[in-house]
Amino acid sequence: MPSLIIQGKQPLGGTIRVGGNKNAVLPMIASLMLTDEPCVLHNVPDILDVRTMLDIARHLGAEAELKGNTLYFQCKDVIRTEVDKELCARNRTSILFAGPMLARCGRIALGRPGGDSIGRRRLDGHFYGLENLGARFSEDSCFRFTRLGKRLLGRELFLDEPSVTATEQIISAAVTAEGITTLYNAASEPHVTDLGEMLNKMGAKISGLGSNILTIEGVEKLHGVEHEVIFDHINAGSFVALAAATGADLTIEGVRPRSFWMLRRVYERLGINVGLYDNHITVSSEQSRQIKYDAGGPFLQISDGPWPQFPTDMMSCTIVAATQCRGTVTFFEKMFDGRMNFVDRLIDMRANAIICDPHRVVITGPSELRGTELASPDIRAGMALVIAALCAKGESRIRRAEIIYRGYGNLVEKLRSIGACVEEVE
Repeated sequence: MPSLIIQGKQPLGGTIRVGGNKNAVLPMIASLMLTDEPCVLHNVPDILDVRTMLDIARHLGAEAELKGNTLYFQCKDVIRTEVDKELCARNRTSILFAGPMLARCGRIALGRPGGDSIGRRRLDGHFYGLENLGARFSEDSCFRFTRLGKRLLGRELFLDEPSVTATEQIISAAVTAEGITTLYNAASEPHVTDLGEMLNKMGAKISGLGSNILTIEGVEKLHGVEHEVIFDHINAGSFVALAAATGADLTIEGVRPRSFWMLRRVYERLGINVGLYDNHITVSSEQSRQIKYDAGGPFLQISDGPWPQFPTDMMSCTIVAATQCRGTVTFFEKMFDGRMNFVDRLIDMRANAIICDPHRVVITGPSELRGTELASPDIRAGMALVIAALCAKGESRIRRAEIIYRGYGNLVEKLRSIGACVEEVE
């Protein structure tokens, strides 16, 4: 398994271009199973989670080839309706094959999904949505789904939380259901919208994209598609955090400003100005890094929430950025009770951090971090530890780098391109 050796305190600066959105392309790959016609996706990131989804699709009968960042995909015939448990355990989005396979051939058995260990991650929204659209669910060593009629049946649905993957599951199941599905309290993240836009190009009739109420008018059949995957706003935000923590002059290309308004508001409170332009973001080395407290209040609190609030996936990297800012800030992680576990590693690096409970951490900075040996616990925390190592004094070794590669393609090359001293070793 690969590890990263990082020499900290190197002067960083330059330009990074972000690739396609991981959280958009993974449900897209599952949804391509809805048609037997050829499909082409551009701007596909070559990361481990994408390879896993393609392995599952091939296992089910698809032909899929990733050439550079272009995916050529076709599933003329489904040859299996049960997916190997080991394949499903590689990532969480393996569950997203349930809806498309129910719609196409009426049944699917999936091993339990894997993914990051960031606390309790409910799947109830998936089961609720598929059962109410006309599927039977049972559980033994696998999750087994069976369609009860010739087609799934549209209806009104209400999610008890705006789950991204449950929303994507219901969309992909409902697009070929009989009748109209109305989904209330749907997730509205950019990657959910991009999935819906791709399906509409395939002949689906989805309205309300970008809002929390979606209307899906079922059609009998979808056709092939050529689509460009939206940029990864979380990857871009991670590099904003890197620039903020290390004092780098950084330009991040290939983005659109509308996805970063909340991120800019949060980083302004950390004393970091983020420049938003038509197709790029800038972070200057000339920053105050002075935390701005709430009006009339003694502390700043940064919390996450459903889109368009601050993304949970940005919490880990932003916590590292805060260790290099002057003042005290509380981070309140509302969505996952294991997201903050990685802060123990920052304390080992001599960060001034107090873990109050599974959801809250208090950071006081600036701290002079020291290099050490660490293990990546999940994708986003792994990237956060990379950032911590880049601004730490001395050498750090980050084990289990393959976990970071699940979400960040060509990471070593990108870091080297801006001056980082980083080496991958086995």
